[in-house]
Amino acid sequence: MERFADGHRRWTVHGERTIYDHRWVRLGKADITTPSGARFEHHTLHLPSAVVIAIVDQAENKVLMGHRHRFVPDTWGWELPGGIVDPGEQPEEAVVREALEETGYRVGSLEHVVTFEPMIGMMHSPHHVYIGHDATLACEPTETDEGSYEWVPLSEARTLVNEGQVQSSGSLVALMRLFAA
Repeated sequence: MERFADGHRRWTVHGERTIYDHRWVRLGKADITTPSGARFEHHTLHLPSAVVIAIVDQAENKVLMGHRHRFVPDTWGWELPGGIVDPGEQPEEAVVREALEETGYRVGSLEHVVTFEPMIGMMHSPHHVYIGHDATLACEPTETDEGSYEWVPLSEARTLVNEGQVQSSGSLVALMRLFAA
């Protein structure tokens, strides 16, 4: 087992088998040995890379947010635009496409905030977070099942977060970045 300079050891993966495979999800079981020497099978979950964008109107101190129902947890909540990165697509392309499809706004410039793993111990799904500036209304949204979007003052967005009305991890990360600015 590989040991690092600080004495820590890495988990060893002896192999992994796929249990279920679909373009949106791959479930597997990995044969692993932990640093303490325990060997067992551990579930793995692989999801496509995702993007989220906080489109801001800096002049009015507002962010474009959508209110929608999510059927898996059966909750209503507020989110920022985002979605899955298509095969062969770069995250920057995906986030601009998703913003236009969901909101009708074309983003003028992008600021990459961070790329993170939402459940790093159980799943692999890089989430790329952006801030969009200088957006202009270009068309009607083509994604009609993504909720209704409105410009929300940042002070109200903070209240929505504090009240637990924002559940999406990517939305939370982007909003926290806006609140810290």
